[in-house]
Amino acid sequence: MEFFREGHTGYEDSVFTVSGLTGNIRELLEGSFSAVWVEGEISNFKRHSSGHMYFSIKDPGASIACVLWRGRQANMLFQLRDGLHVKIFGRITVFEKYGKYQLDVIQIIPVGEGNLQQAFFELKQRLFEEGLFDDALKKPVPRFPRIIGVVTSPTGAALQDIISVIGRRFPCVTIVVSPARVQGDGAAPEIARAIGQLNDLGGVDVIIAGRGGGSLEDLWAFNEEIVARAVYDSVVPVVSAVGHEVDVTICDFAADVRAPTPSAAAELVVPDKKELLLTIETLHENMAGLALQQIAGKQRVVASVVSGYAFRSMENYVQQRMQQADAMAEKLSAAAVRRIEKSRASYEKISGRLCAMDPNSVLKRGYSITSLKSSGSVVTSSEQVESGDILETTFSSGQALSVVKQVLQEGGDT
Repeated sequence: MEFFREGHTGYEDSVFTVSGLTGNIRELLEGSFSAVWVEGEISNFKRHSSGHMYFSIKDPGASIACVLWRGRQANMLFQLRDGLHVKIFGRITVFEKYGKYQLDVIQIIPVGEGNLQQAFFELKQRLFEEGLFDDALKKPVPRFPRIIGVVTSPTGAALQDIISVIGRRFPCVTIVVSPARVQGDGAAPEIARAIGQLNDLGGVDVIIAGRGGGSLEDLWAFNEEIVARAVYDSVVPVVSAVGHEVDVTICDFAADVRAPTPSAAAELVVPDKKELLLTIETLHENMAGLALQQIAGKQRVVASVVSGYAFRSMENYVQQRMQQADAMAEKLSAAAVRRIEKSRASYEKISGRLCAMDPNSVLKRGYSITSLKSSGSVVTSSEQVESGDILETTFSSGQALSVVKQVLQEGGDT
């Protein structure tokens, strides 16, 4: 046994206060763990009078205390209860008063299709009661859009289907893709942000938001409240095109129009050029037929007058009127033809302007589009780039990557 004399440094130098030790433990824990996902079962759930929620998440081997602050509950899709299997995203922290560590909950989602269905119906009912699905607020989709925005994964089959259908039916439009993840953690905020970006862009006539088919969990991003509110708040009409025909999402109810598939959405937002040309031909034939009917009617009236006994002596007079009727008929027919040709020319002029606005047409004339590889932002000024940036240049056929070695400002200054 060792005894310490007065002034000798010993164990007393390592004595902590309770608060000091707890504070050190808190710094150690919070500094060692970033935000984490934890999966387990809710137990000991309690809603405090303050509105905050306290509970534990457990598995057969352990449990962790959790707290969900009142201010983070606005976007919850479902009601918490004991026994519910969930995934929790949060930060490790220490409640110093009781000296215990806990999860500071940021996001919580149910696990399993049954729980997802419950969350779906609870959110659907709440948003319905708020009026987000009111048919009276639905915006019409323009018949002849010039710019179509698409919110989906840039690598998914849904985007290729949309581009293919629009290119086949009505190629003289511009397609602007606002890319977003459509599955997994963090996908819903990206979808909502992409919808907002297309609204901020200006000039977009209609937005298609969606993805291909999948399980309920795969499509879940389109069942989150943040997406529903982004669709509802959109000034531009939104067409929801999520999954297959049997799939129904919250986004479908909030959107202005629901399409059963991405391909069907593409067919819905643009007319078929072949049908338009056929309609013009039909109108041409109908107008010509009506003109001929009027001519025939006038001829029958004239023939009836000529055959009457009282007017036989006026044969010359009647013949003159018949000649006038024939001349009028020719004028009517010619006027109809001119009007039809004018309509056709107007259509071709509009079609030509739309084609001229197609970015691919501009690229084929020798221009190119340069964007930052890291963000996808289009580069319009040297001030947007720095030495070492990777640029992606799109030509009418193919793309090229390049690295910025030196940035020259206006006048040649570096």
